[in-house]
Amino acid sequence: MLDPAARVVIVGAGFAGGNVAAALREEGFRGRVVLIGAEPGVPFGRPPLSKTYLRSEEALDGWLVKAAAWYEANDVERHPETVVAGVDTAAHDVVLADGSHIPWDHLVLCTGGRPRRTSIPGTDLPGVHVLRTIADCEAIRRAVRPGGRAVVLGMGFIGSEVAASLRQLGMAVTAVLRGTAPLENVLGAEIGAVMAGIHRDHGVELLTGDSIVRLEGGGTVQRAVTERGVRIDCDLAVIGAGIEPDLDVLNGTPIELDNGILVDSQCRTNVAGIHAAGDVANHLHPLFGRVRVEHYNNAEKMGRYVARALLGDTSPYDYVHTFWSDQFEHSLEYAGHVSHWDQLVFRGSPESRRFLAFYLQSGILKAAAGLNRGGDPELDVDGELSACKQLVAARATLSPAVLTDESADLRSLAASLTR
Repeated sequence: MLDPAARVVIVGAGFAGGNVAAALREEGFRGRVVLIGAEPGVPFGRPPLSKTYLRSEEALDGWLVKAAAWYEANDVERHPETVVAGVDTAAHDVVLADGSHIPWDHLVLCTGGRPRRTSIPGTDLPGVHVLRTIADCEAIRRAVRPGGRAVVLGMGFIGSEVAASLRQLGMAVTAVLRGTAPLENVLGAEIGAVMAGIHRDHGVELLTGDSIVRLEGGGTVQRAVTERGVRIDCDLAVIGAGIEPDLDVLNGTPIELDNGILVDSQCRTNVAGIHAAGDVANHLHPLFGRVRVEHYNNAEKMGRYVARALLGDTSPYDYVHTFWSDQFEHSLEYAGHVSHWDQLVFRGSPESRRFLAFYLQSGILKAAAGLNRGGDPELDVDGELSACKQLVAARATLSPAVLTDESADLRSLAASLTR
């Protein structure tokens, strides 16, 4: 339980860090709360950066954790555009790049991720972009020219959404990916093939089983060259190779790291008084084992959970992970978490582009995905994906015959198992 006079310092002012600070105040903590982040502005959710904000269809006001005035009114000490040089776990200090120190009694690490580094020659050319920050997004927006040509490296979530947005903005888009289809590593080959068809139908050229080996240009990027020798003329390039945990500030500390910051089921590191949350936290989940999740919903839920844990909540962080992705007119929803499965069962056909897909391990439902099928499982509490989320939480063993049967109501089934 936090001492009312304790100093809580949050390193990382993204969505997770902002939610830690907000929840601490909302739960009644009146001690010192310090929020340190390298970006300008207040904490916000990043999903629109690859979609509606990139296309100038939506401002970010609705994606703020809190408006700027809230932090001052609630005595949250913000340090935007501030670089952390290191963490001294013995002295309980955060060391800033300017040499100053901020002391802490409890430290929450929300350092998030950064675009994965590549060794591709030419990535320093003007016109080559990554997408993580508002500044990154606005640089891409300025580079968009209807009728121009864009190349996208990688077709994970960021790459797929950016490719769709650039196409909607009138650019010719070529996407280069090592696999056979967008998102196949997460969703499987069958759904990956559906997503590939959607992108091709909208004019995205997919170069599968290939990779960019260099970017060329005189003064600005003009072409990409692939491993197979394909030369792609382009006016801009977006590297969507994913993110990696941002761990540099922890160099030399005793904090255990492995694909992020290792935390237990209560988001505690191995060092007393230090928690982690968000993209950087590799947490021990009671349903899914050890996982690190890079999605908006998890950043919010885990950030708020850590605030409650600091205030004395001893329950495990057992959130059933969910995410969504909008690409063109299609909406993808997902609940659960699974990296390997022995059965993938469909309700509705993949060819229809309106289906539910159920991921089973030994008959146990581990995750479900819906394409154009239902609402956000976080918001649409009566929807099918929300029911799937409950079934995952219940470790439900379900027969493929029930799952494929449209007359078998998933909501009633979930209610019967969770009563």
